[in-house]
Amino acid sequence: MLNGRSGGILDLLGGVSEKLTEAYMQPILDRILAVNLILSTLVFYVAARIYVLPELGELRPRTILLPILLLHSLRHFGLMFLMRGATYPGMPSEFAYPAAVGDFITAILAFTAIPAVAKNLPVSRALVWIFNIFGTLDLITAITLATIYNAPIYMGAAYWIPAFWVPALLVTHYITFIVLTRYKLGAFS
Repeated sequence: MLNGRSGGILDLLGGVSEKLTEAYMQPILDRILAVNLILSTLVFYVAARIYVLPELGELRPRTILLPILLLHSLRHFGLMFLMRGATYPGMPSEFAYPAAVGDFITAILAFTAIPAVAKNLPVSRALVWIFNIFGTLDLITAITLATIYNAPIYMGAAYWIPAFWVPALLVTHYITFIVLTRYKLGAFS
């Protein structure tokens, strides 16, 4: 307050500073989800390096694959991107529909592979390959579309999916590719 009046130079500078912060910082802050995705993926990868990858030679492939398939069977949660209340108004449909449908199809593929892997059927390897390729491409597509269409600012309650869930899914797809390429013949024993 200058001379008993508000609206002085400090108030003016405060308003300018706030607008500059919004103009320059908000685009950076809107990219925090990318940082969360990268750092969470790193944490899940480190966990896999410590607890899973060293044990691959000791464990049967189906012992590794069944929990991964069960986890991916929950990808029906991606349908949340289509639900009002789970996302903010304005969620780009160019991201939401492919992400939701891709996750749902991946969940079906994973769930379909479970009995074949559990019973060690010859078709199990093909089903796991189909699930893993489709699911990996779905995640890559969703991450790309979210970036192109600036979807993170509309995530709302669905924010946890790309911040936590997607990194775990990426790492488990990686583990699945290792299992698929390491055990080349027949079904999974």
